[in-house]
Amino acid sequence: MSRTDIKATLAIALLMLWPKVVHAQDISQIAKSDPLIITGAVGTQNTYYHSSMGNGFASPLTNSVWANLNISVYGFSMPFSFYYANSNTSFNYPHFSFNLSPRYKNWTGHFGRSSMPFSSYVMNVSFNGVGLEYRNSKFHTGAFYGQLRNAINDNPENPNARAPQYRRMGWGFYVGYGSARHSVDLYLLRAYDRLSSIDERWRSYVSPQENLVVGVRARTAPTKWLSFSANAAVSAFTSNTEAPKMGEGQMEQWDKVFDVRYTSLARFAGDATMSIHLNNFQTSIFYRMVQPDYTSLGTYYMSNNYHSLGITASTNLFRKLSLSATFTGQEDNLTNRQLYTTRGFVYNANASTALGKNLFLSVGYNGYLQTQGDGRIQVNDSTRIHRIMHSLYITPSYSISGTDIDHMFSLSGSYTENKDLNRFATGESDVKTMAAGLSHSMNVKAWETSFVTSLNHQQSEGYETRYTTDILSFTADRAFLKEKNLHASASVSLCYNDIKDNQRMLSAGADMSLSYTFKKVHAFSFAAGVNKYNDVNITDDESSYKTTEINASLNYTYTFTLLELKKKGEAKEKSKKVNK
Repeated sequence: MSRTDIKATLAIALLMLWPKVVHAQDISQIAKSDPLIITGAVGTQNTYYHSSMGNGFASPLTNSVWANLNISVYGFSMPFSFYYANSNTSFNYPHFSFNLSPRYKNWTGHFGRSSMPFSSYVMNVSFNGVGLEYRNSKFHTGAFYGQLRNAINDNPENPNARAPQYRRMGWGFYVGYGSARHSVDLYLLRAYDRLSSIDERWRSYVSPQENLVVGVRARTAPTKWLSFSANAAVSAFTSNTEAPKMGEGQMEQWDKVFDVRYTSLARFAGDATMSIHLNNFQTSIFYRMVQPDYTSLGTYYMSNNYHSLGITASTNLFRKLSLSATFTGQEDNLTNRQLYTTRGFVYNANASTALGKNLFLSVGYNGYLQTQGDGRIQVNDSTRIHRIMHSLYITPSYSISGTDIDHMFSLSGSYTENKDLNRFATGESDVKTMAAGLSHSMNVKAWETSFVTSLNHQQSEGYETRYTTDILSFTADRAFLKEKNLHASASVSLCYNDIKDNQRMLSAGADMSLSYTFKKVHAFSFAAGVNKYNDVNITDDESSYKTTEINASLNYTYTFTLLELKKKGEAKEKSKKVNK
């Protein structure tokens, strides 16, 4: 290999080892940060698994070694990582992904992968580029330019090529003014796909897009107990920028900011809320509407073609009783172009109280109703969607604090029903579930040990089916040694499953774990468990499902500080300092 090849190889290797993330840093704090700190951690994870049914579920023995290294230069962090497992090695060299957001007084700059506080209807993705923000007590503004999405441009002749996508660029700004009681913010985003970012052969499969979004968000509180807020945006979206332009009439006035094409459309999205805050009562009413096909290239996927109305309320009575309730109704098919219209209603009510110093009680109800109405065609009564799902729960608890022992008793009960209300329904999809649980926790102060015993029962009934589960478990937990750095726990459980006219299964399990920390840098942990499953049907069948599973794991982690160069006046230089 020539010297030129060696130099090129070294250059590529250095680029691969270049830090992948440089975190945000306040310029005014750089002088206060330490010049150089190198820290890291190494560890190993080892697991063993055995099943009498064979090792098709998991590998019998898994061993891995990993290492992390972090280099901090004046507060900028550069992480590296290495991972080895069962003869498979991966090195996560830091891909170049720069992120620097220096701050000085009221100014903040952005370089690399960053984000800005735009409206949720306008932009909520990060950008890779440059930006600048200014913010004082009442006025704030910001602007950015950068890449919103990477291109995917695999070889079109590769049968396993990934789905192509264009590199998406964008720029935008926001400006706002206000106080805690009154404020208004304006937003603008311009996003577009670069046509040349993917192979020409891909362009017949995917179309380049562009977008212009203008948004506004405002809030006002005319009194201490009443406030209004609104958030809205208008989006001009083109699904294919290679479509012909519409250059007639009023469309020409938009050519300087947005090319209106035959694949362009304008849509609206917004919401409004009114809130009331009194002494012991709070309520709010909100309305939201997102028009069909509303799209912003600066956001992740957003549901559209619906509007919803909701109300929430909460209060405290007698300083002991807390009540809350919500109701939301939603309907789609705003333009009546769908075949059917779907409506959904979500409602719930909750109450909690303290009955004395030791008894606590919570009850609640949750419901969901879905209905289907006419759209472009009339709904057939026999297939109409009309379904309800509701649940009721209650959770009382009682605590006893003693000189030597603390007790906590808790009981839980719930009922859930999912039912088809269509009068022609046969009930095949209906399900009813009842669940109950009882637990007792005890803390023995002299032993510094806690014990938990629990019993849970659940029964689900469907169309000609019934499934029952009962679980009994016991757990003990304790910390040892003067520094409480040795922790041990153990548990045993028994589970019975009964599927009507099908199968009865009894399983038992035991687990234990130990963890120990030495000098705060060495961490050991060990866990082991055995589970046995047995078919307990009345008929003794040789093919009955009987299985024993054994698992164990042993882990170790060592954290270290390899090098410390402290700032002047705070500490002397510490080089090659390794914790033992």
